[in-house]
Amino acid sequence: MVDITHKIITQRTATAQAIVKLGSLETMQAILDKTVPKGDVLEVSRTAGLFAVKNTSNAIPDCHPMPIEFTGIQFECLDDEVRIEVTVKAIYRTGVEVEAMHGASIVALTMYDMLKPIDKRVEISTIKLLHKKGGKSDYGNKEVQNLSVAVMVCSDSVSSGKKEDKAGKVISDKIKNLGLEVSNYIIIPDEVLDIQNTINTLCAQKTDLIIITGGTGLSNRDVTPEAVIPLLDRRIPGIEEAIRSYGQDRTPYAMLSRSVVGFKGNTLIMALPGSTAGAGESMDAVFPSVLHLFKLLNGFNHGK
Repeated sequence: MVDITHKIITQRTATAQAIVKLGSLETMQAILDKTVPKGDVLEVSRTAGLFAVKNTSNAIPDCHPMPIEFTGIQFECLDDEVRIEVTVKAIYRTGVEVEAMHGASIVALTMYDMLKPIDKRVEISTIKLLHKKGGKSDYGNKEVQNLSVAVMVCSDSVSSGKKEDKAGKVISDKIKNLGLEVSNYIIIPDEVLDIQNTINTLCAQKTDLIIITGGTGLSNRDVTPEAVIPLLDRRIPGIEEAIRSYGQDRTPYAMLSRSVVGFKGNTLIMALPGSTAGAGESMDAVFPSVLHLFKLLNGFNHGK
């Protein structure tokens, strides 16, 4: 199966439709009157659909097992067809559109099986996804364009040339994958004044986003939080908590990180771990949804 361990958990919703076309008005009447020899067509097919949704991963090879939180199955009975809608909800890392479509397919197939003895012209017509919600399609960066982004690497060993920078490059690659450009890539030692002076210079240049990697641990040379916090006008605890929570699900050492996030003026500053894995996971934890902040700065009011 596709690796989805890097994805964040969000509420996922999908609604799929299937249409069963009937050969006569008498067939519809038999469905409504519950006189079909094999039983109550709507209720039996609904039950089959519920089982199908929960067992999708057993039938479709690349589908992930997931905790289904809700399945709703509705019928619209017209003169010559039954329209089936299956809505599925889950709080998980991947979408539920295949689960919804699988459920709709099995509901339709069950109806076909129950009706074929009395209607030789019954057929399954359309199976399609009507809509879905959740994941990057809803929490992406479509509204963010032309942001000025700087990546700062705080490391004595990297700045002295004793070690190659990997964390900063991972961050830069992830920024580029979001459709943004890194306008400044800076390597400095773990010194409070160097960190503060660099941040002040970037803010004076009206940099929108500064991402710092390194110096957020607990060694004597880890001073990034001490340098950054005094400069912030507003901290954003929710982003800091999201980074640590995401990391803690992957390594118990994430609780030792002192990642700091906040605004200095209109510049968003993010101080992330210095390890390659820690930097990459921190980016995965909050991007692209964190870019919504820049829409808020431009006066977005959540539709109110």
